[in-house]
Amino acid sequence: MITEVNRPIRVLVAKVGLDGHDRGAKIIATALRDAGMEVIYTGLRQTPEMVVNAALQEDVDAIGISILSGAHMTVFPRILALMKEKQMDDVLLTGGGIIPDDDMQALQQLGVGKLFAPGTPVGDIAQYIKEWTLEHRKF
Repeated sequence: MITEVNRPIRVLVAKVGLDGHDRGAKIIATALRDAGMEVIYTGLRQTPEMVVNAALQEDVDAIGISILSGAHMTVFPRILALMKEKQMDDVLLTGGGIIPDDDMQALQQLGVGKLFAPGTPVGDIAQYIKEWTLEHRKF
């Protein structure tokens, strides 16, 4: 029986907006699953509201957004605002895709977790989520 203390890390992986390229998101979802995490993949064309509601319903530890559309400066702040509204302060918001370094830094200053560029080893992403969750999970 899995208790709250030793339950697997739960990660919601999502594609927000009209971005229809999901191969990277599926690769990340599979890698996180292979690293022992429970992964919920929402599929394409999600809204920030849909992502946050699904994260609440699934009681996730982390939300990973895959974004290639260039809308990252709109999507991440909106999801972060919804998370704050729902008091999801113990949930990591992370992600990756085509995001310029300056924008990554600006988003991290707003409270978004580490963001990953294409080509990042999936083990690095899994390790980051594991470490963040162990440090921030509320029991």
